[in-house]
Amino acid sequence: MTDWIPFENGEYIVVDAFLMTRDRQGAGIDKAYIEVSTGPDGRRHIMGKGMARPFWIVEMHEDNDIIDMVIDLGGEFKYLMKEPILKSGKVFSPTTNALIQFFPSGPWKQISEKEYQEIKGALTFLSD
Repeated sequence: MTDWIPFENGEYIVVDAFLMTRDRQGAGIDKAYIEVSTGPDGRRHIMGKGMARPFWIVEMHEDNDIIDMVIDLGGEFKYLMKEPILKSGKVFSPTTNALIQFFPSGPWKQISEKEYQEIKGALTFLSD
């Protein structure tokens, strides 16, 4: 079901994106964007790409089964994505960024600026 996708086909720059766990770990995703397209079956799809450290994603998974994602497309367009499908290269160096693809596993929940700030402010971001 893709009726929930509120955007026209095209590419959209993501102002800010990060992964998060229930125990408040966070990891940023840089240079992110999303692509909205309509498949041959007439269904709309979203795929996102950005740069992240696969090492951090593995580290987050060591203590947590569930990783969620927040994306900010600017203005009031901020969304919580529950348990996205994440795909990344096999990079084992802690300091190497790699391309990550993310796909929603269900409808996004739009969040307010206040919710966005509260979520981001409560996280401890993994860093060097």
